[in-house]
Amino acid sequence: MPVIEYLERNAKLYPDEIALVELNPDERDNRRMTWKEFDLIEPERFKPYRRQISWSVFNEKANRFANMLLGRGIKKGDKVAILMHNCLEWLPIYFGVLKTGAIAVPFNFRYDADEILYCAELAEVDIIVFGSAFIGRIETYADKLSKGRLLIYFGDSCPSFAESYHALVADCSSKSPDIVITEDDYGAIYFSSGTTGFPKAILHKHQSLTQAAQMEQIHHNTGREDVFLCIPPLYHTGAKFHWMGSLVAGSKAVLLKGTKPETILSAISSEKCTIVWLLVPWAQDILDALECGKIKISDYELNQWRLMHIGAQPVPPSLIKRWKEYFPNHSYDTNYGLSESTGPGCVHLGMENIHKVGAIGVPGYRWICKIVDENDNEVKQGEVGELCVKGPGVMTCYYRNEEATKESLKNGWLYTGDMAMQDEDGFYFLVDRKKDVIVSGGENLYPVQIEDFLRRYDKIKDVAVIGLPDRRLGEKAAAVIELKDNIVCTQEEIEQFCNQLPRYKRPKEIIFAEIPRNATGKIEKPKLRERYGAARLVEKENKA
Repeated sequence: MPVIEYLERNAKLYPDEIALVELNPDERDNRRMTWKEFDLIEPERFKPYRRQISWSVFNEKANRFANMLLGRGIKKGDKVAILMHNCLEWLPIYFGVLKTGAIAVPFNFRYDADEILYCAELAEVDIIVFGSAFIGRIETYADKLSKGRLLIYFGDSCPSFAESYHALVADCSSKSPDIVITEDDYGAIYFSSGTTGFPKAILHKHQSLTQAAQMEQIHHNTGREDVFLCIPPLYHTGAKFHWMGSLVAGSKAVLLKGTKPETILSAISSEKCTIVWLLVPWAQDILDALECGKIKISDYELNQWRLMHIGAQPVPPSLIKRWKEYFPNHSYDTNYGLSESTGPGCVHLGMENIHKVGAIGVPGYRWICKIVDENDNEVKQGEVGELCVKGPGVMTCYYRNEEATKESLKNGWLYTGDMAMQDEDGFYFLVDRKKDVIVSGGENLYPVQIEDFLRRYDKIKDVAVIGLPDRRLGEKAAAVIELKDNIVCTQEEIEQFCNQLPRYKRPKEIIFAEIPRNATGKIEKPKLRERYGAARLVEKENKA
């Protein structure tokens, strides 16, 4: 059944129970950010607060927004973009769009004005709902964005080029609109992360959303008494569809603002969270803070915390080994997926398979997988090829991009662009992104393998291995290394450590720098290749 029916069900069965909590326990989020990012953060983010809504209020808010949209002429197939930071109203707005039969189009809140305009035009958006942090970016192209579109502002002091969300929904009915939605109707457009180029629009049917929700609940045995902690941005498929396990179970979830170790552990403690999805950097930060004595487990109530799971990028086995030393009773799962497969879970490790840490796992609920070579022939177990997945969560297409669709969808199979291998037990291991493979002197180098090795060195906080131009080898492997805070390390130390690797896998260049990651924790390797590849070309020209 469509996911909107789960919301209706929860509002009837558990009307007064807490559905969502929005929590900002810190006066300031001290994570590293550029001044540009800092200026764009909503002022409310720096004020400690806790808000909550019940399932009945959640559903009523969604109904009011849906009825407002219908009153403004929105119909099935129209598209409504959401450009907001995580907040208590984000999900009711999203579900309000779904209840009309329109297509929800979440925007990445890191988009600049040019990207907002590009995505709005690519997806043929009819309405944009935006928060106070985005006034400047929307205003840059207000004339173009408002042409044939309604701009709805969520916040105080509505700008002149938009209409106020609060004024629009104030007198709207809180009853569910009489619109029949089926799993074959289009439900959402998501955008590719942009780590391999400008975003593509990914079209999904309601079937994909239902598949993701049911799969999450099944994979992690989410029950009525569980409390899910959600930290990543809701525009991303990962955060939202992990949360949908709570929707299916009818259980509470917490939207946390802030990623400092003490912020995360305090939220888990105060809200009695049982399931927590972390990105690799956040898990590493928690472990580093525990190891240096900055925080102590005994200061928090964590006995109810039963599951820690990670997705969005390869997970170093060494990280999970360290994690189990501090949290020996935790179940663990890792999830692999793409926005094209409705987010994480088409492959997952499974809580019972912690002995296989390092693998992305086995096919998820209702999914099948295969690995193929460049001629689309399935490879033998143990051989590397491109991972392909098939199931009810595969996208319909790249919207208005027939060429890219044909490259990625073949006979119902989604070609992921990720290189993988399968071991003798049937577990899949991610080797690397197809576009990240380094061809050096005729040898294929898989950066993830070298990164996993380097992360074992106790002075390294984060690492990215990229290919840089090389006159003799074509490409050479360069390791961009971010050290732990207040740690001194030399190039010679790293080179000595790398002597354990086969000679052809050893990085030919060591660069000490901060590792850029996007909002979902993925390393932005195109930025690194552009930054350091361009620098090497300049050096080459100067020498010439």
